[in-house]
Amino acid sequence: MQTRSKSGVFKPKVFSSVLTDKEPSSISEAFQSPLWTATARAEYDALISNRTWDLMPLPAGRQVVGCKWIFKVKRNSNGSVARYNGTLVVKSYLQEVGVDFQETFSLVVKPTTIRLEDIYMVQPSGFEQLGRGGQQLVCKLRKALYSLKQAPRAWFYKLKEFLLEAKFQASKTDSSLFIQKSGSQLIYVLVYVDDIVVTGTSFPAIDKFVTELHDRFSLKDLGRLNYFLGIEVTYSSNGVFLIQQKYIQDLLCRALMDKSNSSPTPMVSTCQLSSHEGSPIEDEHLFRSIVGALQYVVIIRLNIAFAVNKVCQFMHKPLDSHFKAVKRILRYLQGTLSHGLQFTRSSKFLLEGYSDASWGSDSDDRRSTSGFCVFFGAEMIWIQSLLSELSAPVKVKALVWCDSSAAVAVANNPVMHSKFKHVELDLFFVKFKSQLRVVSDDRVTLSVKGS
Repeated sequence: MQTRSKSGVFKPKVFSSVLTDKEPSSISEAFQSPLWTATARAEYDALISNRTWDLMPLPAGRQVVGCKWIFKVKRNSNGSVARYNGTLVVKSYLQEVGVDFQETFSLVVKPTTIRLEDIYMVQPSGFEQLGRGGQQLVCKLRKALYSLKQAPRAWFYKLKEFLLEAKFQASKTDSSLFIQKSGSQLIYVLVYVDDIVVTGTSFPAIDKFVTELHDRFSLKDLGRLNYFLGIEVTYSSNGVFLIQQKYIQDLLCRALMDKSNSSPTPMVSTCQLSSHEGSPIEDEHLFRSIVGALQYVVIIRLNIAFAVNKVCQFMHKPLDSHFKAVKRILRYLQGTLSHGLQFTRSSKFLLEGYSDASWGSDSDDRRSTSGFCVFFGAEMIWIQSLLSELSAPVKVKALVWCDSSAAVAVANNPVMHSKFKHVELDLFFVKFKSQLRVVSDDRVTLSVKGS
């Protein structure tokens, strides 16, 4: 496992003074600070320059939706302030289906023609204007704002339209990735909501594209990628080093395990988790929240993929034994915070894959577990473990019968279990097919009372 120290990367000290910046909860509170006032003014001026709305009286019979300011201090991975951000968002919970919007949008859905319904919004607090004679005015939106239910669709469609005009091609495997190829020159654009990562083989080409992007949209160039979606990026003479130290530390704090002792491995090799052994836990939401966050950690920490995928099998009804396994993963991460993923320069561009499987290893239903890992050059870029379908011989017996005492005897006797494991797999296979009503012939009898 590659660490920061092995890569010659050292984390700068965090000064406590940078953590004292307070985020205002309202525009009136923001106006008490020259810095936050300038932030709000810059956001408002950008909306006006983009002709986001027209001021007009509210038409009769129409509903007006509210808006509010959201202020956030954006920090670097070491806790220092990166920038101050002020965003005007719409209170979308007031929108009505068929009146203010037609449908929502996810990036995995193919974009279609955008229809932005007429939406009337109250004027932003702190920047209100009156009409002639003191008439109250509202904002008729010309463009989608943050938090509108149709905003993600409208934004993604507009950005995609620009990228396709610039000769980019959408990736067939990831709808958020766009690729431009010109001879031997490549540019990659990765889109996550309103955050965009640009990389490629030519710095002049990248700079030219960013300039074109800035001319079309109002954006902030944050320079070299250092911190993105909880992933810290550092550079050295050997290549690029990725780590999730801050994200993991925040996760440990949320799980109240930031002071816990470390563990040498993420899971005991002999661990056999079952959905029937253990007691129900009080806070199932906490279990699901932590396990969901661990799935994101797997992006960089590939060596915990199997352990995380194993506990994911019990999200529907977690028991204390499952939570104990989750805590071991967290303790392992506590002791390996400096570990990460190192990408080095290499002339070897060979894509290699390795796989393995554990046949009938699940103690509950005898499903098999398979896994694979993929290397690009010398670096592992992907690892995955999968729970396979039930395995059985090609010829399914017409009659399967087993007394409960016999099933228990087979399961508890190591010698018999080794010799007759295929019989047990047959039992579970036919029981599974029977539950799916695949095996429905009245002539087939299934009795597995003790299984």
